[in-house]
Amino acid sequence: MSCFNANTIRSDFPVLDQILYDGKPLAYLDNAATTQKPHHVIHAVQEYYEAYNSNVHRALHFLAERATVAYEETRKKVVSFIHANTERSIIYTRGTTESINLVAYSWGRKNIDEGDEIILSEMEHHSNLVPWQILAQEKKAKLCFIPVLEDGTLDLNAYTHLLSSKTKLVAITHMSNVLGTINPVQKMIDQAHQAGALVLLDGAQSVPHVSIDVSQLDVDFLAFSGHKMLGPTGIGILYGKEAILESMPPFHGGGEMIHKVELEQSTYTELPHKFEAGTPNIAGVIGFGEAIDYLEGVGMGAVQSYEQLLTQYALSKLEKISGLTIIGKALERGGAISFTCEGIHPHDLSQYLDREGVAIRGGHMCCQPLVRKFDSTALNRLSLYLYNMEQDIDQLIEALLKAKEFFKT
Repeated sequence: MSCFNANTIRSDFPVLDQILYDGKPLAYLDNAATTQKPHHVIHAVQEYYEAYNSNVHRALHFLAERATVAYEETRKKVVSFIHANTERSIIYTRGTTESINLVAYSWGRKNIDEGDEIILSEMEHHSNLVPWQILAQEKKAKLCFIPVLEDGTLDLNAYTHLLSSKTKLVAITHMSNVLGTINPVQKMIDQAHQAGALVLLDGAQSVPHVSIDVSQLDVDFLAFSGHKMLGPTGIGILYGKEAILESMPPFHGGGEMIHKVELEQSTYTELPHKFEAGTPNIAGVIGFGEAIDYLEGVGMGAVQSYEQLLTQYALSKLEKISGLTIIGKALERGGAISFTCEGIHPHDLSQYLDREGVAIRGGHMCCQPLVRKFDSTALNRLSLYLYNMEQDIDQLIEALLKAKEFFKT
C-alpha cells in the first residue's frame, strides 16, 4: 500500500497476535473506542511497578525521585507533541471527559452568566455535550447547535450566524467519532475569536491520528485521552492557555494542589499542579509518555498518510456491498466509518462479526442525538489505526457478506 511498514508495527502489539474462534485471527477495528498497547507501553508500566513504585512530588528517597522525574518527563513530551509553549499549560486528567468537565466546572462557573450562549455542534460526543447541558441549566445560559448536513459536514454558514456578542464559548469536536469528519477548526477558531469567544477543542479522535499544533491553531483549550493513542486508560490531557488557566479556580481540592492550608482557608499552588489534586495515575502517565515516544518514532505525518490510504481502501470495499449504507461522506475525514446494513440490527451484526474474529462497534457511539439525526437508534462502526492492514478490512468484508446471507434466512 505504501512504504509504511504496518507489518513491523503490528508485531509490536501482543494482543493482535492471537487466534480467536475456529482458527480466525483477530481483526481489531474498534480503535475509536480504545487502541491496543505496544510492548513499549506495557513494559514501561510494568517497570514502574517492579522497579520504582512510589508517589510523586512528596518524598526525597530514590524511588520517589525516579518516579517524579518520569512523571514530569511525560509532561514535557506532551508539550512537544502538541507544540505547546509551556509545561504549565498541560494538566493531567483521567481522560477527555474529565478534561471537558474541568473546563465546564472551573472556567464555566466563573465566566458563564444568565443569557450567555455556548455553541456546540450536532455531532458532539456526550462528553462534550452533557457537561455543557448541566452548566447551562445551572446558569440559565443557552446552548446553540451547528447543524450537521446530510454529507456529515457542519453547516458553516449556520455557524457564522450563530456567533454573536452573547457567545462566550465554542466547544466542538475536531474529528467526529461517528462520521469520521474532520472539521475545519482553524477557520472556526478564528471566527470565534473575532466574536470574542473562547474555543474548546475535543481532540479525542484527532490527536492520535493527525499532527496538532495548538500554538498555530490558537485554541484556548484542547482535551484528549491517552488510551486512544496507544497509552493506558485513565490518563488524559487538558491543554489550556496559561493565562486562562491561571484565572480559573481549582477543580478538585486536596493534597498536592495547595500552597498553604489553615483550618478555615487555603491558598493554592501554581500551574499545572493547581488542577492535580491527590495521588495521580502515575503508571498511566509514564505509560502515556512511552506511547508518545512510539508515535513520534513512527511520525504523525506517516500515521496520517497511511490511515488515509487504508480508509479509502475500506470505503471502496464497503461501497460495493448491496444494502450497506455509509453514514457521512465528508471529503476531509479520518478512519472512523459508520454504516447500516439493511435488514440486520447493528447489535446482531457486531455479534455475528465477532464470531468471525472481527471487532467493530455496534450502538449509538455515545452520540445519541447525531445517530437519531440519521434516522437510527444504533449504527455499526469500524475505526482504523496504524497497526491495521488491508487484511483486516478484507476479513471484515468477507464476514459482512456471510452475515448478509445468514440473516437473509
